[in-house]
Amino acid sequence: MGACLLCVNSKSETSMTREKKPIDEWNGESIAPGESRDVTLAVSESYSGMNVEIPLRIQRALEPGPVVFVTAALHGDEINGTGAVRMLAQDETFRLNRGSVILVPVLNLLAFDRHSRYLPDRRDLNRCFPGSTTGTLAGRMARTLFDEIVMRADYGIDLHTAAVRRTNYPNVRGDMGHPDTRRLAESFGGEIIINGKGPQGAFRREACRAGCPSIILEGGEVWKVEPGIVDTIVKGIKNVLRDLDMLDGEPERPDYQVVLDRTTWVRAERGGFLQFHVQPGEVVEKGQPLATNTNLLGRDANQLVSPFDGIVLGMVTLPAVSPGEPVCHIGKLPKGVKPAALRHQRKQDDGFEESVLDELATNVMVVEPNEF
Repeated sequence: MGACLLCVNSKSETSMTREKKPIDEWNGESIAPGESRDVTLAVSESYSGMNVEIPLRIQRALEPGPVVFVTAALHGDEINGTGAVRMLAQDETFRLNRGSVILVPVLNLLAFDRHSRYLPDRRDLNRCFPGSTTGTLAGRMARTLFDEIVMRADYGIDLHTAAVRRTNYPNVRGDMGHPDTRRLAESFGGEIIINGKGPQGAFRREACRAGCPSIILEGGEVWKVEPGIVDTIVKGIKNVLRDLDMLDGEPERPDYQVVLDRTTWVRAERGGFLQFHVQPGEVVEKGQPLATNTNLLGRDANQLVSPFDGIVLGMVTLPAVSPGEPVCHIGKLPKGVKPAALRHQRKQDDGFEESVLDELATNVMVVEPNEF
């Protein structure tokens, strides 16, 4: 693996002891070593009293080994991961050497059916884990998903996109103070890793606390299956499985990785209409113009600039903003990492990051600041 540009030393939460559920039994049926099976998991009930069941693919190798879950659409409108999981589920060449995978294309079916981030009760399922058997709709769903998926697994990968009217440059997020989580984050093979445990009640945070080290991948927009993002996800999942000796081949290691400890949203100071000067994934310098905000006739310009040397992790795709609305999500470069050096490193690499940059750039109109 290439040199990591930053090593972090944050402390991780103490994991809870747990008793794993077996991977070989679902709904009273056995899944033998070497077998793949499509199963369903009842997670709730509809208004008509019908079971709400999510589909899963369980794939087992002949040899025992780790169990890895791969989940998508925890927020029902975030379906780039769904496209990636479907691709793996349909790939007849995807065969494990050891261990098992749990592939879940849609975790939050009630929100998915509504093309929404949220459940019908307006709760964010990704703030409700590990859940409760006697709580709200969201809490009960969370408890079932946690018990039936997380409690069978040794590792987890959860797939996300940006929220509505935003896009994200692909980045992995995980608690880099936890050795096993760090291993997952680095082996995924992405350019950018954001260090953090995640919010209270988040799926990956509670999975880690329960003894199942987990990471998330953020990339792209809602309501889309974007080819560059899907390719990034599929490559990353296979990298993790290869690093765990579950899949043939060597992981594709990047020449460099940047671990970010601090990120911030640059927000609009005034209401108006934006013209962007950067694109998702772009390396920026302190004071560099990010966007210019004007009235609808292009007057009364107000320029937003980067607060530090960093990387554009995400940005809005809707140019109309009110005061205080987020415009650009900037990750601060580690001490000693210069923007020029990072740009040079990208050019020396295989060009994959550049192809994703170009694809995401089509979602926003980017102009030079001096064009005003």
